[in-house]
Amino acid sequence: MTDSLADILGRQRYEAPDEISIIKQFIQEQFQLTPQVSIKQSQIIIIVPNSALAGSLRMYLHELKELCKTDKRLVIRIG
Repeated sequence: MTDSLADILGRQRYEAPDEISIIKQFIQEQFQLTPQVSIKQSQIIIIVPNSALAGSLRMYLHELKELCKTDKRLVIRIG
């Protein structure tokens, strides 16, 4: 018999990419807030709760990109 989709996915263990943990840790240390982070094909999206944090974080984008060792574009969104 075939397994249901829930059974198949339940056996899989997915680990978040290193970039996500690096970004979350950096923002937690700097701003005492844990953002939502998602990765697309050519960009990493960082979702923060307000525009003040987004503006402050913009100054650190170059440093974050170097820490992540990625060529993907870092995008800040307010959510």
